[in-house]
Amino acid sequence: MNLQTRHVLSDMTGLSGMSIIEAIVAGQRDPIQLAVLCHQKVRSSRETVIKPLPGNYRSEHLFTLKQSLASYRQYQQLMADCDRGIERLMRLLDGKTDAPQNPVPEPDPSFSKRRKNQFHFDMSPELKRIFGVDLTAIPGISALPAHTLLAEIGSDLSRLPNVAAFASWLALCPANNKSGGKVLSSKTRQTNSRANHALRIAAQTLARSGACLGNFYRRMRARLGGPQAITATAHKLARIVYHLLTTGQAYDESVFLKEDQKQAQRHEKRLRKQAKTLGFQLVPIAA
Repeated sequence: MNLQTRHVLSDMTGLSGMSIIEAIVAGQRDPIQLAVLCHQKVRSSRETVIKPLPGNYRSEHLFTLKQSLASYRQYQQLMADCDRGIERLMRLLDGKTDAPQNPVPEPDPSFSKRRKNQFHFDMSPELKRIFGVDLTAIPGISALPAHTLLAEIGSDLSRLPNVAAFASWLALCPANNKSGGKVLSSKTRQTNSRANHALRIAAQTLARSGACLGNFYRRMRARLGGPQAITATAHKLARIVYHLLTTGQAYDESVFLKEDQKQAQRHEKRLRKQAKTLGFQLVPIAA
């Protein structure tokens, strides 16, 4: 229909896009009235939104749009039903802790927005009950990768003797391909493990994180490059997950804060040494 809405709306399945599509299917054609339906958080001005809305509303295109909208709603309903089935099955699993007496209420949709790839219910309390610890407290690991880890590795890691065996099973450690005492390759193995994929995705989300693990990812990326930084950060996440599941301890950010302080001290010492070599002296800036 020659509606160039993609230039002003990055996601047509969002609140504003769906409001415009539903209004068009209902018979609205006025660009000004359609632009009014945009949410107040849309960055483009009202005049900019109006420009791409005049279209060629041919009957066959409107019929196709109506069919597509009905199919989209049907698939969204099926996904919600699937999530409700997952919720029922999660409650049947044995847990290491008791279910919370006062479950966390659903977030208010006017203040928070559920991500499209997240569950239609709050998965975090059930994951905490089954694992015995809250894996979603780890930066980068949300309910979706935590659920993937539950499906792939379970809540009992007693079959793995140590964290090195866990990282090796996930193919997140260097390989040891030798021949005649010579190392031929040390690249990580290729794997189709969904747990490996979930940890790598979690590592990528730390690129702009202000947490200590975000600093670790950026430090590794500056030293090794993007792909190696993802592997190193995923390996670190795997070690944290193994420690929490085997000890039952909660995630503690202060441990990494101490390491960041040591890293800052080493960096300052290195800069002072370089400045002294060049004949300069570092002077701290006054507060």
